[in-house]
Amino acid sequence: MVMTVRNLAVARGGVTVLQGLDLALSAGQALTLRGPNGSGKTTLLRTLAGLQPAAAGEIDLNPETVAYAAHADGLKSTLTVAENLAFWSAIYGGPSIDRAIAAMDLAKLTRRRAGELSAGQKRRLGLARLLVTGRPLWLLDEPTVSLDVASVALFAGVVRDHLAQGGAAIIATHVDLGLPEATILDLDPFRTRILARDGFDEAFA
Repeated sequence: MVMTVRNLAVARGGVTVLQGLDLALSAGQALTLRGPNGSGKTTLLRTLAGLQPAAAGEIDLNPETVAYAAHADGLKSTLTVAENLAFWSAIYGGPSIDRAIAAMDLAKLTRRRAGELSAGQKRRLGLARLLVTGRPLWLLDEPTVSLDVASVALFAGVVRDHLAQGGAAIIATHVDLGLPEATILDLDPFRTRILARDGFDEAFA
């Protein structure tokens, strides 16, 4: 088992937004998080990634197995595509950057500085970092933002390959990546409703 979660509650700004969450993730499995904006998808991923503490419950997960891709691409604008990937590979002690460059169709951009890339190219480079971490569990927060249709298909293939090699992924996305291995987790049943009863806009719950 890659990860087990028991009776988890997560909070944003000191307010619990999700509670009573149980889940288990095995090698080769993907979990797609669904829910409206503000439902707690990002908060859940940040909690699982160890970037903030859980409000309650247990997370059985080795933090050294996790690679987290958030909204920011995590790039150094003055470094080239190849230099950015080499930097992250060195940080994680991961594999060669060659596979990541090929997988995300970056071969023609390796000498270009990240700051000179288009939004979609930056996103592809940011996602290519996953392939140089050598980590089996990918936590992905809206990974297809700024990607065109062809690049979405390219990334979906990367995720499928990762799963086929025994990796696992939890993905917050509104886009159908065509992953037959993926289980849908609707977060709505786990959302707290306290703010709505107090007269606040539930969009912030």
